[in-house]
Amino acid sequence: MNTRSYETKHRRPEDVQRKWFVIDAETLVVGRLSSQIAHILRGKHRVDFTPHVDCGDCVIVVNASKVRFTGKKLDDKVYLTYSGYPGGQKSITPRQMLEKHPTRVIETAVRKMLPKNKLGDAMFRKLFVYEGPEHFHAAQKPEPYTI
Repeated sequence: MNTRSYETKHRRPEDVQRKWFVIDAETLVVGRLSSQIAHILRGKHRVDFTPHVDCGDCVIVVNASKVRFTGKKLDDKVYLTYSGYPGGQKSITPRQMLEKHPTRVIETAVRKMLPKNKLGDAMFRKLFVYEGPEHFHAAQKPEPYTI
């Protein structure tokens, strides 16, 4: 009789070793890019993934203004926000958002793919999106991540 005990090892928050990845978003499709980023932020690419612990890695996205949409989504898709007040609903298309705030396109897509709780907020804080090709995280020694 085998006396071995097979138990699932759960990662504790203080045991998590974070890596930093840099992703060049130039000519990448927003949806596919965002799902990969959410996957990394959540930590599902790691062997020691634990659902109730923020065990994901940090992600830096550069060239956010050069992402693309497939089909007619650039003009047909609509982002809606509502302030809670009468007449407080606002809408904006991806084309308008890329002109005004290009980083918000990726941030919005990734945010909606993460859990809607405190754990999701902690995961989202590890995302850094930049409009151009340079970033300010050289001290963290980020590794390039190819999608």
